Amino acid sequence: MKRFAMQKLLEWKNDPDRLPLIIRGARQVGKTWLMKEFGRTCFEKCAYINFDRNERMQRLFSGDFDVERILQGLAVESDVEIEPEHTLMILDEIQEVPAALQSLKYFCEDERHSYYIVAAGSLLGIAMHGGTSFPVGKVDSMELYPLSFTEFLEATGNGQLLHLLQQQDFGLMTAFKDKYIDLLKNYYFVGGMPAAVNAYVKDKNLKNVRRVHQRLLSAYEQDFSKHAPTPVIPRIQMVWDGIPSQLAKENKKFIYSVLREGARAKDFELAIQWLIDCGLCHKVGRVKKGGIPLKAYQDISAFKLYFVDVGLLAAMVDLDARTLLKGNDIFVEFKGALTEQYICQQILSDLDLVPYYWSAEASKGEVDFVLQYSGNVIPIEVKAEENLNAKSLKSFITNYQLPFGIRTSMSDYRVQAHLLNLPLYAFSQLREVCEGMEAGE
Repeated sequence: MKRFAMQKLLEWKNDPDRLPLIIRGARQVGKTWLMKEFGRTCFEKCAYINFDRNERMQRLFSGDFDVERILQGLAVESDVEIEPEHTLMILDEIQEVPAALQSLKYFCEDERHSYYIVAAGSLLGIAMHGGTSFPVGKVDSMELYPLSFTEFLEATGNGQLLHLLQQQDFGLMTAFKDKYIDLLKNYYFVGGMPAAVNAYVKDKNLKNVRRVHQRLLSAYEQDFSKHAPTPVIPRIQMVWDGIPSQLAKENKKFIYSVLREGARAKDFELAIQWLIDCGLCHKVGRVKKGGIPLKAYQDISAFKLYFVDVGLLAAMVDLDARTLLKGNDIFVEFKGALTEQYICQQILSDLDLVPYYWSAEASKGEVDFVLQYSGNVIPIEVKAEENLNAKSLKSFITNYQLPFGIRTSMSDYRVQAHLLNLPLYAFSQLREVCEGMEAGE
């Protein structure tokens, strides 16, 4: 399985000013595999240490932070002679030993060597809020998400279609759009969790894929009981169970009263933050206007919550595999929630941008996603089918005097005045098409 995050790791390796790297992400998104594959293919040696239920590491890091002493202990634990110039040190589930996280500061400050250290943890975001002394300014960080649609194409043996996307030959792409649409439907069902993708690649048995989803969902819910503060657990479960119904609404703004009558923000803030910190959902904030910088115009009281993965969302609502056989039905089922979930994922994983949304104060006008890229505000309207009506998008472009907007749908690529229609299956190419629009191509 090829992960495009490997390129980021190579860039980190070749950076002479590198800091220890922390990889964050939800459980089972492939952090351990990625680190080990990086060590196997790019280093002479790889010292892997798992901190989960590891009392020896608890004892090692309970002493002082002498780097030589710690290196010797890591070498004994991993059974690998550590040569700083040639060895990748992998510290997995580092959140289980908070002192190990703190020790990264001393590796960073050691002037004798520039160490290759990669650390990861499924619940690392939560560990950072639990009294842990986090080495601010002494580490780099990287988020790992489920496989994007482009990675899904690669994993399922559709490298030629991926290459066509990357060439941005939209004329030729349109000739093969039936293949892209079929694969996109499958991605909506399978999603990007590595275990689910592997199950799909193995024999295309969607029932087996769904069983993987159910196991993952069950494991996440067990984590609530294992790791979350006891008083917050019921509210975490309520938020988790409520996300599909929140996304099913025409106005997808998160409404607390949907969870419980009379509920207020203060009742569920901790629960929502817990889910965000462990990577299980993404918070998309509302902006009041389309100005630069977008963050300056954020309304902190309004937001949408999306799942970590479109396949898990489909599993949560028990989307039947037979829906895949009904033409474009999958794109109108669930009121477009799957399509917005898909776009949110691609913005985070493929584009590495921060998504916002906009809604009018006193009307129903709304733009599904608003991005800041290359000094411009880029509004994006998401359509599940080929509906090309985009009144809110056009109004937003006019009101804030923006150069152009993006409508992504099942319709073919086309440019109409200040509006560009980008097929859903080609959304990964947003950066390039925006640069083309700016250049007047």
